[in-house]
Amino acid sequence: MTYKIFKTDEDWKEQLSPEQFRICRKKDTERPFTGIYNDCKEKGTYNCLCCGVQLFSSDSKFDSGSGWPSFFKSLNDENIEYVKDVSYGMERIEVNCKQCGSHLGHVFDDGPQPTNLRYCINSASLDLKKS
Repeated sequence: MTYKIFKTDEDWKEQLSPEQFRICRKKDTERPFTGIYNDCKEKGTYNCLCCGVQLFSSDSKFDSGSGWPSFFKSLNDENIEYVKDVSYGMERIEVNCKQCGSHLGHVFDDGPQPTNLRYCINSASLDLKKS
């Protein structure tokens, strides 16, 4: 995949905290129930922390009980990249920012209606722009 925004690891390290770099650029995950947006009820748009592209609306956020912010749909599928992930002996669909390649989390098919999707996203990958 060729991203619209490309930076070296050194560039990203200057922009991001060590935790954000580990999650967004090295595809790690935050511990469940620790992210700032897990229990957030504020209205607004969740953007990519790395590049600012709009990813999710608070209108599609729900409490999945998983320990990570969960959404039942993306704001615009054109901004999401879906990648098969077979790490840790599981088969999942990884979700990345299509603009800059930032790792966001994973999407599962056990979410609520109307989509039956659960985007399980790291708070460290997001920046909430309150409305």
